[in-house]
Amino acid sequence: MSPFLMSQLMNLPQNPQTKLLLVAAFLVALPTHAQQLTARQVVERIQQATGAQPPANTVDNFKGGDPDEKVTGIATTFLDTYAVLEKAAADGHNLVITHEPTFYNHPDDKSLLGDDPVQARKEAFIREHHLVVWRFHDQWHLRKPDGILEGVTAQLDWQKFQNPTEPHLFRLPPTTLAALESSLRQKLGATTAFRVVGDPTMQVSGVALLPGASGELKQVKMLERSDVDVLVAGEASEWETVEYVRDAIAQGRHKALILLGHEVSEEPGMDYCAKWLQGIFPGIPVEFLKAGSPFILQAASESALPGGGANAVPSAGTP
Repeated sequence: MSPFLMSQLMNLPQNPQTKLLLVAAFLVALPTHAQQLTARQVVERIQQATGAQPPANTVDNFKGGDPDEKVTGIATTFLDTYAVLEKAAADGHNLVITHEPTFYNHPDDKSLLGDDPVQARKEAFIREHHLVVWRFHDQWHLRKPDGILEGVTAQLDWQKFQNPTEPHLFRLPPTTLAALESSLRQKLGATTAFRVVGDPTMQVSGVALLPGASGELKQVKMLERSDVDVLVAGEASEWETVEYVRDAIAQGRHKALILLGHEVSEEPGMDYCAKWLQGIFPGIPVEFLKAGSPFILQAASESALPGGGANAVPSAGTP
């Protein structure tokens, strides 16, 4: 406590009961960082603020570190990659809130890979740097409005086109499929091309937006709607929604699909999460750490492709 604050407390009225009440009120009014909340306490406040109940089999739990560690700062991210963990540690933000798994499968079951060295090193880094990792997936989606969808909608500046009762639906000014894809890349800051199924010149207006991996059933149900021309989604299995759309087009149906990639489609939702948390914890430093897409766009030379010219299309590779 600073000398100034100490002097103010010393000058409080001498009546013990009055002094006790004033000190208690003073402590409540202290900034959050001065109270040094634990990771567990921070998470409890976040869960209460969502107003949503987690499902019985929720994946929203601690993935590493000691939940009773005092929080020095919060980092939100789409996925706590090794690089993200390094940046959080360097910035002094020891509570890492990740939307997606830490250990390479949905329930973060570390027994799946056993003593794999990559997994073991990641776990050791969390431990050695006294980080605490908590996953914020289910309740962030169950919040009303869905936190991921709200962040992505804001990033696209589509609020004015959003259906007020069905927030995954949008009515955009008429445009072409190619122009829509280009606009999405620009607004989402994508460094790789999106995967598109459909006629680039097709006129579109009705859009369904399903960030992440919502699954075939939800995706197809959106495409069945007469007011949906194009589904913009995070990812889909190639033998499921992708082939459904290809067949729909072959049957003469006015449909298209744009796949953004899981990371690109949800990262703005965790950027928004950081801003939301700043309102809940004004005394704790909060920052958003971008995981970024794992893919790069590498132009293939004509000579490297069978047939040359006509087949010389960009190919996606991994670093």
